Amino acid sequence: MDNENIRELCAKRNSKVRIRAIAGHFATQHSHVNYCIDMTRVKSEAGLARATARLFAESFSGTVVDTIITLERMKMVGAFLAEELTNSTGINMHQELAVISPELTADEKLILRDNLVPYVKGKHVLILAATATTGITAMGAVRGIRYYGGEPVGVATVFGGDFEIPGVTVKRLIGTEDLADYTSYRQGECPLCRRGIKIDALVNSYGYSKI
Repeated sequence: MDNENIRELCAKRNSKVRIRAIAGHFATQHSHVNYCIDMTRVKSEAGLARATARLFAESFSGTVVDTIITLERMKMVGAFLAEELTNSTGINMHQELAVISPELTADEKLILRDNLVPYVKGKHVLILAATATTGITAMGAVRGIRYYGGEPVGVATVFGGDFEIPGVTVKRLIGTEDLADYTSYRQGECPLCRRGIKIDALVNSYGYSKI
C-alpha cells in the first residue's frame, strides 16, 4: 500500500495507542469498505498491547469480570487486560480471570466447546474485539454468552462505531467519527464496484492480502 493512502489514528486517552487506516477498496467477509483498519501492531507488539489493555482496564475498573472473551486474534491484549484488572485497586483486584477465544460461525453465532462452557455459564463476561463498526459481531457474541448461561457485562473494542447494546456497556478507544469518510457497503451494493474500481485486497482478522 502507498504511504499516501495510510493514516494513523490515535486513542484520545493515550496517543501511543495507534492503528493504521489504509484507504482503498477492500472486501471483508460481509461487506466492502473504503478503509482497511490495520491492527497488526496492537495484536502483535507487547508494549502496545499492554497500553491498549490499560485503557480498557480504566474503563471497566468498576465492572465485575470473571471471563474475557477475545475475538479477532486479540488474546494478547486480553491477557494483559486480565492482568491489569486483577492488579488494580478496582473491584476485580486479586480475582482469577479467564481469557478464552471461542469460535464464531459465518453468520456471527458464537460456539463454545464443552470444555469452555464453565468459563461462561454463571459468569460475568467481557467481550474484547479489535473492530466493531456496526455492532453485528458484538451482538452475536452477546447472544451467544446469554445462550450459554453467562452475563455479558461489556464490549471493549479498539475501533468502533457508535452503536448501543441494551444492558451492555460498550467502550471504544477510537471511533468511526475519527475517520469521517469511513464507509461500509453490503456486498452487491458497493458504489466502488459499480464504478469499476477493482478491489485492492481481501481483509479479515489476520490482515490483508493484495489482489
